[in-house]
Amino acid sequence: MLTVRDGRDDLGTTVTSFMSVSLEPPMVLAGVASSSYLTEVLHRRERWAATVLAVGQRALAGRFAAEGRPSARLLLASEPHHRGSLSDALLPDTGLAALECETRQTIEAGDHTLFIAEVLAADYITRGEKPLIRVNRRYLGGE
Repeated sequence: MLTVRDGRDDLGTTVTSFMSVSLEPPMVLAGVASSSYLTEVLHRRERWAATVLAVGQRALAGRFAAEGRPSARLLLASEPHHRGSLSDALLPDTGLAALECETRQTIEAGDHTLFIAEVLAADYITRGEKPLIRVNRRYLGGE
């Protein structure tokens, strides 16, 4: 799940492409549909956050993936959350990891824009739970 603050609004989406790119410096890649408003915002705002969700957070991922979704603030209203100190983006208090990132490079790739970012901070990293993974339009694993 990716979140960013744009002025007074908070935006977020469930991304289907997210991966580690480098260990030194720590970098990740997030793929976002080029036609989305979020892509427009990410071109303006270099800092954003990514949360790796756990298997039990399928409903939260679904809320952030829905068409016409409201502000991320409303989507997280019933979840414990806070703002990242470096990105000012909303972060759920639970998940496997919350990373605050700064875009270093963008690449247009088909109908997506790839945002390659340096990880500025790991807000938290939890061990022992399984990650929520989506493949071929289905989530893997059970809740």
